[in-house]
Amino acid sequence: MNKDLSTEQLVVADVQQLIEQSRNDVAIAVNASLTLLYWRIGKRINEELLNNSRAAYGQQIVAMLSEQLTALYGEGWSKRQLHHCKRMAEVFPQIDIVHAMRTQLTWTHIRLLIPIENELKRNFYFEMCRLEKWSSRQLQERIQSMLYERTAISKKPEQTIQNDLALLRNEQKLSPDLVFKDPYFLDFLGLSDFYSEKDLETSIIVELQRFIIEMGSDFAFMARQKRITIDNRDYYIDLLFYHRRLKCLIAIDLKIGEFEAGYKGQMELYLRYLEKYEQIEGENTPIGLILCTGKNEEHIELMQLDKSNIRVADYLTALPPEKLLQEKLHKAIQIAQQKMNKDK
Repeated sequence: MNKDLSTEQLVVADVQQLIEQSRNDVAIAVNASLTLLYWRIGKRINEELLNNSRAAYGQQIVAMLSEQLTALYGEGWSKRQLHHCKRMAEVFPQIDIVHAMRTQLTWTHIRLLIPIENELKRNFYFEMCRLEKWSSRQLQERIQSMLYERTAISKKPEQTIQNDLALLRNEQKLSPDLVFKDPYFLDFLGLSDFYSEKDLETSIIVELQRFIIEMGSDFAFMARQKRITIDNRDYYIDLLFYHRRLKCLIAIDLKIGEFEAGYKGQMELYLRYLEKYEQIEGENTPIGLILCTGKNEEHIELMQLDKSNIRVADYLTALPPEKLLQEKLHKAIQIAQQKMNKDK
């Protein structure tokens, strides 16, 4: 009797899986077909507008189409929807791009991407969304949190950004500049105005899942207060992670206050130890991340931390007003790019 029941349950589970898979396949096919349809509609509207130079004609043709299509097919053809179709055809003029996109992103994803004016920024979100399989809600949250502006790649020359995104798109290779951010938003830790490094570390462990979401989905937690022994002296790495796509260990040092020059030597010691005793065949050289509440850019530049595989970033336990944060991030990008142009 129990055996028969078990067999029946197995049959039900198998059939249920077949139905769910079929539903998923249908949803993907429908989404792909609709996305291509919307692009073709937008392309056709844009072609019509090219033949008429009157400024008001664009609004007129969209309003007429919306009225006619709604009468014929019901809801779903508002003026706003048709403007989305137009914008999609403007942003992605090549049909081969649309063919690649329509099976990877939903129409809701695309609607979130097309308002982004900066092409590099838009491509960044597209590639990272595709790679990490973000839901439309996750994509929206990352755009609102200014992920691109906080990611190291945004402060690189335009050609470097294009090359790194092409490498990710064509060879699935992720550069560290697409992984590390500055600053990190740790407002979810709920820390008061006064806290210690131990408080910070403990709060991160308590909120580890949210910390990993902020760091990136490929971070895997390995240890807290990782003890390493050198010449009979014990040292402790605050947090140790492994990055799945970068294929390397990530040592994180938590600091209260601004970055100090002495932090470099401490992190170098950690990294050389990990490289010698913990790194296994096939892995890349460990990377160090020092999280501070501030830093002097000239210190960072003169110490050439990148040559030691060390990165320094601010973290914020309370977020400033959005406008102030936007201004700060945009200014940081401008300063970095101006400096690179000067060094050429």
